Amino acid sequence: MPANTVAIAVIDDHPLLREGVSSTLQSVDDFEVIDQGESYQDALRIAHEAMPDIILLDISMPGGGVEAARDIHEALPSIKLVMLTASEDEKDVMTALQAGANAYILKGIGGKKLIEIIRRVSSGETFITPSLATSILMHSYNQETAPSPSLLEKLNERESSILKALSRGLTNKQIADELFLSEKTIKHYMTNILQKLQVKNRVEAALMAQKIKN
Repeated sequence: MPANTVAIAVIDDHPLLREGVSSTLQSVDDFEVIDQGESYQDALRIAHEAMPDIILLDISMPGGGVEAARDIHEALPSIKLVMLTASEDEKDVMTALQAGANAYILKGIGGKKLIEIIRRVSSGETFITPSLATSILMHSYNQETAPSPSLLEKLNERESSILKALSRGLTNKQIADELFLSEKTIKHYMTNILQKLQVKNRVEAALMAQKIKN
């Protein structure tokens, strides 16, 4: 397998959907679907034996997709995890992200969009289906106490600018273009931002920024 190929595993207990997703991803020149499975046990086995770059998981599969994501993330944090599910429950979204998921996508998404999201995740970005992201932001603002603004004070001027752009839903590339920086530099700043804000991923950072802003 060429060095620049993205190795992917697809875990879902519905064979027709699993095979359809695998076929869509396999059609991309630099994607390689190296294994498939249908359960928590399959996900853990494939993660440890095949070490794919990305694993797609269904929340409701036997043994639990979130449980699989959590255990894979703890043991093999370099593997990126994408939840591909029918659940629009806010708790499922937040639980999946807290377990280490890099993306949360609703089933029914088109093949072209799925490929685009997989590419973004492969490059280090986090993605949530927009309608769910908006719902989570509203729930967080209405139901939870806003975090202390003092956390944001830890950020320097450049980091604050990047966080504001992130809270507007911009990708790393779009932020880089807007601030006239390289995408690699933005990724470096993003790592610092996550550490300073004591959050696990871009989504949690954006949520924090939104709540403080409001």
